[in-house]
Amino acid sequence: MDSVTDSALTFRDATDADVDVLVALIQSAYRGDSSRAGWTTEADILEGQRTDPEGVLEVIKSPDSRLLTVERGGRVVACCQLEHRGSHAYFGMFSVSPALQGAGLGRTIIAEAERQARADWGATEMHMTVISVRDDLIAWYERRGYRRTGRTTPFPYGDERFGIPQRDDLEFELLVKELV
Repeated sequence: MDSVTDSALTFRDATDADVDVLVALIQSAYRGDSSRAGWTTEADILEGQRTDPEGVLEVIKSPDSRLLTVERGGRVVACCQLEHRGSHAYFGMFSVSPALQGAGLGRTIIAEAERQARADWGATEMHMTVISVRDDLIAWYERRGYRRTGRTTPFPYGDERFGIPQRDDLEFELLVKELV
């Protein structure tokens, strides 16, 4: 596969019409057998859903957030949530089609998300939470300039909207990057 270039991608805010495609994309990137084609899979630690149409629509409709949708050749290939939280922005729901992972697409998207958070909201930091046992994913974010804070929040055990945990030691760790 050719290396991904910025010119090959279109960035836009998601609309209500994108909900089903985005739910399928997010699910495919993290859960089930399809997610194993990429490296971001959570299939070994979580089963069930990663999100649902209501959760995606909530992000689209919220006045302080956007669901950045990324297309290549007219096809949705990735997305990420950006939420304005005062001096910082929150980055979440980051999903890249498993078949396209490992070609630089994620690196390009996170750079654009950071640029938009700075330009549109004046954000000085980007925050995200990552499941703390996802060492490979955390290492990827660290290579992009994010730092571990050691601040954790509990995983919502018992709330199947976030999946069905396959282990009892899950928690979210806050990662932060200064935007300059």
